[in-house]
Amino acid sequence: MGTQAAQGFPLLLFLPLLQPRGASAGSLHSPVVSECFQVNGADYRGHQNRTGPRGAGRPCLFWDQTQQHSYSSASDPQGRWGLGAHNFCRNPDGDVQPWCYVAETEEGIYWRYCDIPTCHMPGYLGCFVDSGAPPALSGPSGTSTKLTVQVCLRFCRMKGYQLAGVEAGYACFCGSESDLARGRLAPATDCDQICFGHPGQLCGGDGRLGVYEVSVGSCQGNWTAPQGVIYSPDFPDEYGPDRNCSWALGPPGAALELTFRLFELADSRDRLELRDAASGSLLRAFDGARPPPPGPLRLGTAALLLTFRSDARGHAQGFALTYRGLPDAAEDPGPPEGSAQTPAAPLDGANVSCSPRPGAPQAAMGGAVCRLREKGPRLWGLPGAPEEAGPCGTDGPEGWPCPAPPETSRLRVLPQATGL
Repeated sequence: MGTQAAQGFPLLLFLPLLQPRGASAGSLHSPVVSECFQVNGADYRGHQNRTGPRGAGRPCLFWDQTQQHSYSSASDPQGRWGLGAHNFCRNPDGDVQPWCYVAETEEGIYWRYCDIPTCHMPGYLGCFVDSGAPPALSGPSGTSTKLTVQVCLRFCRMKGYQLAGVEAGYACFCGSESDLARGRLAPATDCDQICFGHPGQLCGGDGRLGVYEVSVGSCQGNWTAPQGVIYSPDFPDEYGPDRNCSWALGPPGAALELTFRLFELADSRDRLELRDAASGSLLRAFDGARPPPPGPLRLGTAALLLTFRSDARGHAQGFALTYRGLPDAAEDPGPPEGSAQTPAAPLDGANVSCSPRPGAPQAAMGGAVCRLREKGPRLWGLPGAPEEAGPCGTDGPEGWPCPAPPETSRLRVLPQATGL
């Protein structure tokens, strides 16, 4: 499993939740099995060591034997990325999902993605077929050349819908649970298109919707289910400046147990407070310099108010926490006066996977032809159009970052751009 968070790096905690029969694998309000709380699985510390659907592909190389590549245990001495003397799938470069090396040399295809069923963040409900007749989600829709998962979630939340679906990298659809009831699941690997607005997120595929609950990353809410997950505002995107958000927790029981699965705030001015909902008394407070302790945190109150505030400059990944109600009111003692936890720090943004230089190998993805991205901290240009490249991180025309040739037909006609 992953190593303990070292000083100066984000606090990542990974404890599986149990899933009863019939529960939705991604529901925020149901018991789930989840080894990942980040949308791209960067926090995966599980033991799958083969690529492909459900580990049916090629065996992974050991990370302590990949020094010839850009990522190895030698390049991760503090265990920040979870690399070590093992061959488990990891995501050290902020790619769209965990992967591993499968070849000693960098000729041809030398790395592959891992399809890990338990590595989908709670609130992600799965990849669904969208033939367009009728649409998989029947509510409003729109497109954006800057689409991220949260852009779509926010759009559908403002429209008053329960579900949001991202498709083809740039399209967003809204719907309700009744749409999902008649929906048809597709293989998880069919949702393979990178979001136009974020190179580390997937936004569905050709004729495939990646469906989320709109409560992911909401700024407020009233949570009464026996257990669930709460994300920081704007998650899985970074939270923005001047955020003032609150969530009320009141599950059945006499006490509450919280477990922080991810905690990364920008600095001490970005603060999360836990207060007794009845009296308003402050129970705990955490910030970028004082993160929560590892492991479960028990609070002797049946109703809790969580408040998060960021300053005018604040932006970071944020937090993800699970909660559950407890039958007894036993409470963990608070930290000694004046004590401080190991400070958290933002992830290094330098290691972003971009498309390689012109002339690099190509690979078919989602019905379009894309340049095969290379693994390593080399920042190549993102393609603005087929056979063209611009500075890394710049916007491109429709079809970026996986431009389809003109003769490539999509499985359905998407709506015209409306600027979400």
